[in-house]
Amino acid sequence: MTEEIIKYDPSFTEATFLTKADHIYMMMLDAVMEKDLNEVKHYLSEKVYEYLNSMVSDYTSRNVIRIFDETNVKTSSIDSYYTDEETINIVVNLTSRYMDYFIDDDGNYLYGTNDHRIEREHRIVFTKKFNVKHLNEARPCPSCGHSLDINASGICPYCKQVIDMSNYDYIVSEIDSI
Repeated sequence: MTEEIIKYDPSFTEATFLTKADHIYMMMLDAVMEKDLNEVKHYLSEKVYEYLNSMVSDYTSRNVIRIFDETNVKTSSIDSYYTDEETINIVVNLTSRYMDYFIDDDGNYLYGTNDHRIEREHRIVFTKKFNVKHLNEARPCPSCGHSLDINASGICPYCKQVIDMSNYDYIVSEIDSI
């Protein structure tokens, strides 16, 4: 399947892609736990961002913190891919293990699994536009015009504008659950 994906994305390597997928998944868990999506927002479609943001808003309104403890990605693999007129979409099956529980703002345990790790299966779709710009090229911030290192962060260090990574790389366009 990798050879077929390379026809649409000549820079694609499976190992690099899956490492990035694992990293982005872990960043999503951290962002939910920290109730701050800024560090991961640039890797998310609007739909996925809204899903996670509503989760964070719910936890904030209830004065609870969701804890993902002893977290790791056990396995990740490419299940399939599909294309449309503008994008290539890669479906990843990811198995994660962690303790999943809630505490109050004072750190008191409320409910959930905090005595052993649970295993969860996830289906995550990563989408990349055809003919995207190369990540390694210096790009000006679309908001303020300063040169950006897109690899370093998805946020302009000058004006704090979140950069739309869909113009450069794969982003999470679907996730079944967190």
